[in-house]
Parts: sequence; structure tokens; C-alpha cells
Amino acid sequence: MGSTTPAIRNGTAQGTGPRRRGAVVAALMLAMALAALDATIVSTAVPQIVGDLGGFSVFSWLFSGYLLAVTVTLPVYGKLSDTFGRKPVLVVGAFVFLLGSLLCAVAWNMGALIAFRIVQGLGGGALQGTVQTLAADLYPLSERPKIQARLSTVWAVSAVAGPGLGGVLAAYADWRWIFLVNLPIGAAALWLVVRHLHEPVRERTARTRVDWAGALAVFACGGVLLTALVQGGVAWPWLSAPSLALFGAGLALAGVVVWVELRAAEPIIPGWVWRRRTNAAVNLALGALGLLMVAPSVFLPTYAQSVLGLAPAAAGLVLCVWTLTWSGSAALSQHVYRRIGFRDTALIGIGSGALVLLAFPFLPYPGSWWQPMLLMLALGGALGLFQLPLIIGVQSTVGWSERGTTTASVLFCRQTGQTLGAALFGAVANGVLAARLGGAGDLDSVTRALDAGTAPEATRRAIADAVHAVYLGAAGAAALAFLVLLLVAPRRFPVLDE
Repeated sequence: MGSTTPAIRNGTAQGTGPRRRGAVVAALMLAMALAALDATIVSTAVPQIVGDLGGFSVFSWLFSGYLLAVTVTLPVYGKLSDTFGRKPVLVVGAFVFLLGSLLCAVAWNMGALIAFRIVQGLGGGALQGTVQTLAADLYPLSERPKIQARLSTVWAVSAVAGPGLGGVLAAYADWRWIFLVNLPIGAAALWLVVRHLHEPVRERTARTRVDWAGALAVFACGGVLLTALVQGGVAWPWLSAPSLALFGAGLALAGVVVWVELRAAEPIIPGWVWRRRTNAAVNLALGALGLLMVAPSVFLPTYAQSVLGLAPAAAGLVLCVWTLTWSGSAALSQHVYRRIGFRDTALIGIGSGALVLLAFPFLPYPGSWWQPMLLMLALGGALGLFQLPLIIGVQSTVGWSERGTTTASVLFCRQTGQTLGAALFGAVANGVLAARLGGAGDLDSVTRALDAGTAPEATRRAIADAVHAVYLGAAGAAALAFLVLLLVAPRRFPVLDE
């Protein structure tokens, strides 16, 4: 190998033996749990937070600010980890995340809490991307499905458990404990990484250049465009002056990103991320995955409570069952892709997922709880067969010095897809409701009326129609991912020898 490539033995960095590797994996799982929990844990504690700090009109930024910071920093951290190594990026990211958690716990008003949530997100971006990259560094291709399946399970369980844990802490302790519990868990993960992760020293023939101008441009462009998507149709109408101004500024900044990156010696977003067929296809396919995941994760709980009449806890159970089959099929996917390849395995998964999503609008009205639960079990199994082979496959087509950038680009596209899906499907649902109810009401106001027992049966049917329309849109996103893989991805991924 060349002088700029770290010494790797069977996919594992030298100096990281089985015992040390086990400790590092434990740290990665703790870090992944923190990143997943903090994306959802605040949701059920909002009444207590608003009651204490005020700021009801802007509380949605507790979620949006965190997710925006995570998303726009992913490409930056990916490139930095390829330049300086995974360990320094993960250590700095964990420190920033814990600092943000501590500051959130002492916030004195809603503005301060939102600002500190953004600080948390700046660290969370390093946790997400670097954890996935290190998992590929530590294990050879033959063993990667095991560690990736564990991380997927940790992510899914933590994301689902977040709202419940947040509600318990807010009700029986204090909402500030939502952030304070991060400190001992994060400190343990940080200690394990510092003590047990040893990366080889890389020799460089030239002084490393960091594309800070590109990093700033990517951060600004992503922040403006994602803010426009998150707030459009919520804080202001889509065609209002603020919305149009943000989209215009975002497009202008996108031009700046292209201009800066084309002239950078070591760009934050290298051109090969999109020029290579495998990378481009996986990025687009997982962007479509983020889009379609909005349908069950955001709209199914509303459907379960408003149409099926389930309690919030039971509605959450209907949703969370897909984590069981998702992690199970992800772990078993290696037996499929070793026979037929990464692309064809993913095609089977997303094709099956599209059929499951298409089946949802055909559920009887009002139906029973077990019917959507059965579909969610099937959907989880299909998406586990789709996502994990693509992530492992694309990571296996690049060397160490490109793996961080590759992993970050995949995660960035998936996160962006989720943001776009929330905006797009929210508009679809509200449009269907307006058509069914004579132009009055949106999804939030209608579900509040149902909770209060003041909405007629026609409203319940309108919500069912709105969610059915969202699922049809999600099936369209799955079909788009299928076509991208079929037409763009090579049948056999160009996996590098290890």
C-alpha cells in the first residue's frame, strides 16, 4: 500500500486486538444510542419544557435545530475523518455533544435551549458518521454484517424508546435530566475510545490541506435549504416571501459550494462521490429510503390513535415492531448478498417494501390494530434487506482514505431525504384533509379535535384518506429507489480486495 494509507490487517487497524476491539465496539454502541435517543427523547417532554421556559411558538426548533446541525455536519466530519483519522474526530465530536448536553441542562430560556441543542447536533454529526465508518474499519467484509446489524438494532431501539424515556424523566424527575443522563453514558464511551482505539500513524509526503472554505459553504447551504424545508408550510406558507427567500439563498449557496469545491485541492465533497456509479446509486437509493420512512414513523402513530382509536402507548407499539424484523433481516442479509450480490439483494428488499407500502391504503376502515402491525413487520423485514447490503457494499468499494467521506455522504442523503419527506408528505396530508373537509383544517388541528372528542366521523375518515395518500407517496419513493438501483448501480459492486 502507498504511504498515505494506514496499515490494515484483515480489515482491522493494527494495534486493535480482539479485546480492545470489543471495548471499542461497546463505545460505538453507546455513542450510537446517544445520537439516536437525542433525536426523539425531547418530544414527550415539550409540555414540561414550555411550562418552565416558555417559548411555545418556537419549540419545534428543539427538534429541527438538532437535526439540521447533525445533517449539515456529516459531510464535513466524513472528510475530516479521512484526513486526520477517526479517533480525533470521534473524540472531539463526543466532547462537543456532551458539552451541548450539559448546556441544555442549565438553559435559562427557550432561545438558550435551542442554541444548545444545535451545539449538541454539531457533536451528534460526528457520532453518527464516524461510528458507522469505524465499524467498517474494525471488521473485514465477512464480519461487517454482524457489527452493522448490532448498530442498526441499537439505533432503532433507542429511537423508539426515546419518547417514552423522555416522558418518564419529565414526569417523575425533571426535564433537565433528559440531557444530564447523556453525561455518564457519553463519558464512558469517550473513555473507552481514548483508552482502547489505536489507529496506525499515517505518513504523509505533503502538508495536509483542509478545505475550510468548502466546509463553511456546505454548512451554510445545507442549513439554509433544510431550514426552508423544515419551516415551509409550518412557520410560513410555501409561497411566502420568507420561504422563497430561503430557497433562493440556498440555491445561490449551492452554486458557491460547487465553485469552491471545484477549486479545492482536497474538497469536502469530492466529485467522485457522484461520478462513481456505485456511490451515486447508493446515495440516491438511501435518500429515497429516508423519504419513505417518514410515512410510518411520522404518520402511522396519528393513524393508529385517530382512526383505530388506540392509546398513545399502543400506537407506539404498532410502530416499533418493525425494529424487530428490520434488525433480524439485516443480520441475515449476508446469506443473500453473498449468493446474488449487494444490488440484487437490495432490489428484492425495496421491491418488497414497495408492495407492503402499496397494501396499506387497502386496509379496511376502521380496521383492527393487528393489520397495520402485520404490515409494519413485513416492511421492517424488507427494509433491513435493502439498507444494510447497500451500506456494507459501498463501504467495501473504497479504501480507508475514502471510507469516511463515502459513509458520510450516504448518511447525509438519508437524513436529507427524511427532511424532504416530512415537508412533502406533510403537504400531501394537509391537502387531502382540506379536500375532504371542504378546505378547513390541517392534520395537527384535526387530530387535536379528535383527541378532544369534538370531531365527527367524517374527520376520522379524512385522516385515513390522508395517511393512505402518504403511503402511496412512500410507495412511489420505494419505486424510485428500485429504478435507481436497477438502472444506475452496477450489478456487481467493485469490492476491493482486503
